[in-house]
Parts: sequence; structure tokens; C-alpha cells
Amino acid sequence: QDNMAFTGKYEFEGDENYDDFVKKIGLPSDKIEMGRNCKIVTEVVQNGNDFTWTQHFPGGRTTTNTFTIGKEAEMETMGGKKFKATVKMEDGKIVADFPNYRHTSEICGGKLVEVSSQLSRLVYKKHPQK
Repeated sequence: QDNMAFTGKYEFEGDENYDDFVKKIGLPSDKIEMGRNCKIVTEVVQNGNDFTWTQHFPGGRTTTNTFTIGKEAEMETMGGKKFKATVKMEDGKIVADFPNYRHTSEICGGKLVEVSSQLSRLVYKKHPQK
């Protein structure tokens, strides 16, 4: 596994089962509509087992989670809830157990693919570097 495999800036490309997922995690309906086809940009900085994972939402809001593989870290959900999780690396995938779902992230064909509890699959294409 490349030590910097996840580093990059990724632009939201598409989703599967979005509605089922956001209802399961309890996102309010106004946020569900706001998030639909929302052009989220995910920026990942990887230094060995240390990660800074930032999601930039339209309107200027950002969520940043900083974690080290195998160590407990304080995390924040898309909805702003704080929780503690130990992020693991399994078969080249980053795995974290969020309060209501399991979240995995992997690089497939140069794209960042995030799967939440097998309910939702988000695909991000690599953002062109300027």
C-alpha cells in the first residue's frame, strides 16, 4: 500500500442510496435536500498512518477529522455530532465505526470511494490540481 495513496483533493461525482443513508443517520429533511448532489470537495492529507480528512461543503462550511490508524480519535459526523472512534486499515481500506454506521474509504481507479454501512456509496473524482 502506497504510504500516500489517499493524499489528494477529490470532487463529489455521484452517490447511490443517498436517501436511505441520510434517513438512517437522522439528518433533518432540510439538510437532506441541501446535501443532495451537493458538490462536496474532500481533501485528504496522509503522512504514513496520520490523516487529516477535510470535507468542504458549498457555502463555506468545512468538517475536518484528524486521526491516526489504530488510535482512538475524536471525530465529527457530517451533521456535526462528535464521537470517538478508532480508525483501522483493512485491505487498503480506511474503516471507521461512526455512531449509526460503518464507513469505509478506498482509492479505486484514482477515485476516492466511500461506503457507509453498505447502504450508501459515494464516488469522488480526483480534483484537477491547479
